[in-house]
Amino acid sequence: MSKEREVSNKLRIYHRYLGFFLTGIMAVYAISGIVLIFRKTDFLKIETVNEKQVEANLSAEELGKLIKIKGLNFTATDGAVAKFEQGFYNTQTGEVNYSTKKLPLVLDKMTHMHKATSKDPLFFLNIFFGLALLFFVVSAFWMFLPGSTIFKKGLYFVAGGVVLTLIMLLV
Repeated sequence: MSKEREVSNKLRIYHRYLGFFLTGIMAVYAISGIVLIFRKTDFLKIETVNEKQVEANLSAEELGKLIKIKGLNFTATDGAVAKFEQGFYNTQTGEVNYSTKKLPLVLDKMTHMHKATSKDPLFFLNIFFGLALLFFVVSAFWMFLPGSTIFKKGLYFVAGGVVLTLIMLLV
């Protein structure tokens, strides 16, 4: 067997078994990627009403930090009650009522993993997954012999995919 054929066969085997191994994580990234497209909407989100007792006379910024609502601004005040988009805050008693909208637990965990940063404890697994996807890209070119009809047709699909990617990036 030729050296080129041996490399091709080895890469096909690695490609196949790595693909089987990563099916679960690929499904997670596919599902969470679709869900993240709708992150600025209420799609699939569940509303929860919260009541808390906090300090009195807080500013909007201080209250936002306490109840974890970014960019909280008071929209109106009615006596001691300051209203904001998600609820209201009694500046004299410190009582705050507000609603939050979150994805169901499993989808929330999936999207958090999809958006992981180096501050997340298992970020290196995301790096491994990204490298594995790059391996799939490269190893796909060794699935068929360069002179074969299938390989030549595959190059047309590569060209189409690259053009589509460029269109998506530039639009």
